[in-house]
Amino acid sequence: MEDFDFIGLCERRYSCRNYSDLKIEKETLDTILRAAQLAPSACNRQPWRFYIVEDADKRAELLAKSKPAFLAAPVVIAAVGLHDVAWHRPSDGKDHTDIDVAIAVEHICLAAADQGVGSCWVCSFDVEAARRVLKLTEGEEPIALIPLGYPSDAAIPNKDRKPLHEIIRHA
Repeated sequence: MEDFDFIGLCERRYSCRNYSDLKIEKETLDTILRAAQLAPSACNRQPWRFYIVEDADKRAELLAKSKPAFLAAPVVIAAVGLHDVAWHRPSDGKDHTDIDVAIAVEHICLAAADQGVGSCWVCSFDVEAARRVLKLTEGEEPIALIPLGYPSDAAIPNKDRKPLHEIIRHA
C-alpha cells in the first residue's frame, strides 16, 4: 500500500470561509461525493441524501442566514438525514441519523481538502428555506450545508486545539 499521510490531510482540512470564483471540475466533485458514498453508518443504513446546489439563487436562499462569504462558494452540498432509515439503538432507541450524517459530511470535507477544495460545516441556516429550496419530503431533515470551492487564500489558518492531556482519559 502506498504511503498516505492521514494526519497531514487532517492538518490541511480547515473551515474555509473565503472562496475564489473558480468552478469545481465535475471529476473533482465526483471524487468528493464518492467519499460520502464510502462513509460508514450504523448497520450500514446510510440514512442520508446529499443535494448538490450550484444555482446561485438557490445557494443564496440556502445561505441567507449564514456568513455572506459562503455565497462565493460555487457549490453547496446540503446533507439531509433520513430518520426513518437510520439505525436506532435497541437499549434506548437512540437515533443515529445525526451521527451517520456527520461521519459522511466529514468524509466530504476531508476528500475536499485532499482535492485542494475548501469546505466548511454550516449548521446555522434557515431550515424552512432549506426545505423549500430542496423540495424536501416529510421524512427528510436538513442537517448541514457544506459550501465547496477553491480557497481564495492559500494559507491554512492555525488550528487552536486543546492539548491531548486535556481531552484524553483512560478508563
